[in-house]
Amino acid sequence: MKKYISLLLLLMSSTMAYSQNILKAIIRDGETNQPLIGATASVKGTSIGASTDASGTVELRNIPDGRQIIRFSYVGYQDRLDTLTFPLAQTTPLVVQLEPGGEELEEVVISTTRSSRTIQDIPTRIEAITLEELGEKGNMKPGDIRMLLSESTGIQTQQTSATSASATIRIQGLDGRYTQILENGFPLYSGFASGLSIMQIPPLNLYQVEVIKGSSSTLYGGGAIAGLVNLITKKPTEAGELSFMANVTSAGGLDLSSFYGKRFGKFGVTAFASRNSNRAYDPADLGLSAIPEFQRYTLNPKLYYYPSERTQLYLGFNATQEDRLGGDLRYLDGGQGDFYFEQNNTSRLSTQFNLEHKLSDQSLLSVKNSVSFFNRDIAVRAYDFSGKQVSSFSEVAYNHNSDNSDWVIGANLWTDKFTEQNADAVGARNYDNTIVGAFAQNTFTPANWFVLESGLRTDYVMPAPAKKVEGLFVLPRISALFRISERLSSRIGGGMGYKTPTIFTQEAENLTFRNILPLNASLVEAETSIGGNADFNYNTLIGEHVTFSINHMFYYTYLDNPLILTFRPDNFYEFRNASGYVDTKGVETNMKFGYEWVKLFLGYTHTDARQHYNGTVTPMPLTPKHRVNTVLMLEKEDNFRIGLEAYYFSQQRLTNGGTGQDYWINGIMIEKMFERFSLFLNFENIFDTRQSRFGSIYTGSINRPEFNEIYAPVDGRVINGGIKLNLL
Repeated sequence: MKKYISLLLLLMSSTMAYSQNILKAIIRDGETNQPLIGATASVKGTSIGASTDASGTVELRNIPDGRQIIRFSYVGYQDRLDTLTFPLAQTTPLVVQLEPGGEELEEVVISTTRSSRTIQDIPTRIEAITLEELGEKGNMKPGDIRMLLSESTGIQTQQTSATSASATIRIQGLDGRYTQILENGFPLYSGFASGLSIMQIPPLNLYQVEVIKGSSSTLYGGGAIAGLVNLITKKPTEAGELSFMANVTSAGGLDLSSFYGKRFGKFGVTAFASRNSNRAYDPADLGLSAIPEFQRYTLNPKLYYYPSERTQLYLGFNATQEDRLGGDLRYLDGGQGDFYFEQNNTSRLSTQFNLEHKLSDQSLLSVKNSVSFFNRDIAVRAYDFSGKQVSSFSEVAYNHNSDNSDWVIGANLWTDKFTEQNADAVGARNYDNTIVGAFAQNTFTPANWFVLESGLRTDYVMPAPAKKVEGLFVLPRISALFRISERLSSRIGGGMGYKTPTIFTQEAENLTFRNILPLNASLVEAETSIGGNADFNYNTLIGEHVTFSINHMFYYTYLDNPLILTFRPDNFYEFRNASGYVDTKGVETNMKFGYEWVKLFLGYTHTDARQHYNGTVTPMPLTPKHRVNTVLMLEKEDNFRIGLEAYYFSQQRLTNGGTGQDYWINGIMIEKMFERFSLFLNFENIFDTRQSRFGSIYTGSINRPEFNEIYAPVDGRVINGGIKLNLL
């Protein structure tokens, strides 16, 4: 009898311990009070858990009696732990508010589209490289912005000279001249200035970098066929910033940078200054420089004025001076003789003026202007090409924002004049272009799940390219954002673009503009394009702690009347429109995993770029079909940062019909933070991948080398390290 009583008591206690307690809760955003669809609730130490429905409601069943810890979580929000005693006295659903705190929902405000929306609310697909990421990439390459751009999917920095290290940005397989580089919305790096632009922009004073892939013609003109890169610089704050960076490299490089910014009542100031230099570096012992000898000084002060709460303006000045010399080390060491060399001396002066005035809480009027002076002298043995470029940009724009519609309407004027100095027998390659443009863009939100952005631009180009009546270009563009659920969204968009004829292309840069005939704009057609992309973005929580997000994009661009450099029987080169077109299509996939202070980034790019000339189809040269990005980041805020990177590039077709070898590039970056300073050490290309390991980079003699196309690194392994100081 005692045995049966004991068994009955055991069953009763078990039933009481696992009685049918139910918890109903509504999980909401702590700031907007909107329900969070797909948020999770779980009982700690058990397998009991569930996700919220469309109303943000979740129900947990079979909760044991007694004190239980309930975890409420959602991607991009801080977890909340509540200790509850069951059975509950409360019968109504528990309202739980989660506070934003994760990276996935970090408020990143985008300025490139001029709608002052966060990155989650913009129909145009934009990739933002934020201040934290800029700090990571700045440790790896403090002297220029190549590193922070080249490690993104779909973007490739193409080196155009084996000895002077000049480079351009290629997006989705298209040539660098189809990418527009802006600074705070100002087009400062175009035409003759584009050849060394990304090599002369240090990243220390950047606050954010915004990248749009695909045609972005509405606001910034037709030149952004492949996309645009907008460099957003830091602004003065009440707290102020005073920072310094010093970096040395195993390749003989030295980088010194400083930034100061602070607001004083109605005035504010920022000032950036840097000195970047390198000794000639030859890791392959070829007797030729893989990194040239150079010395560059940069100064960028800005004065801000805030006369009222509705009005602000700034006036900035940018000056860069660089002397760059590459080639035979015997010549660089002062030797006398018939040695090969390539010298680039450049100076850049530009002004930026920007005025913004709020006409009302919903309306903004802006006026901006920049004037740029760029001089460059390129000298090789027995040849010199030099010229002066004077360009300007002016714009007036009106913004009006309402609850469900944003408007941007404006007009702008570009002038671009190039004058060649000491022209030779081919004649001066001078030009004087003027473009007058008007644009309108509307961002419309008819429902919470749908946002539509449409734009139209009309440009009048003088002188008009061939076969273009009055030089008129009409460029429509449209993008749409679909919020399928709280975790899944999609963007679809497309537009048209154009590029006015210019001699400043990658092919001409490779020849140092030698024996290239002047371009008659009235006999050459403008290059025109149409393209689009579509992507899907999904984020979720794996288990209780691992965040996961994936973005997958499809893209296509059709480029008509491509301008190509042709070799004539009289040994001169001439620009002509190809008989055919270029198209590029592919996919980009980005995945991100996060667990506490560990993050894993995986990326893949498939690029199928082809030239359709004279009925023959060939792959686009120097374009890897497959590319893989992997980054593992271990980071504790204000403590330490460790990054492990590996990048794969598949084989590339060369212009001569050959094939470049596939390769991996690996790196390790370490940074230790202290209260006012941090120390960093970076091992770039740690396994010393170099094109010179795959074969000779030139043919002929060292005194008269004919360089092969550059498709892989030539500088090999470089170790750098330094210190960053933050004194405010």
